[in-house]
Amino acid sequence: MPIITNLDVMMAKRKVSLKELAERIGISNTNLSLLKTGKVQGVRYKTLEAICRELDCQPGDILEYRAQDQSDGTEASE
Repeated sequence: MPIITNLDVMMAKRKVSLKELAERIGISNTNLSLLKTGKVQGVRYKTLEAICRELDCQPGDILEYRAQDQSDGTEASE
């Protein structure tokens, strides 16, 4: 998938646990875990805004685009 979630990196930088962040932004641990591991198809702006507020970051700190090689579907090297 060309959209990479770096939520775990930002959480580590801010020393915030999954449970603590989930409580602060008002979503379940399960849903936040799925978002953190990139196993979701989308994220609400409201949720993204709350995460950025609590982690004092920008959306680009959490979400990253990586192009895929069109021939075989693998990520293109940088």
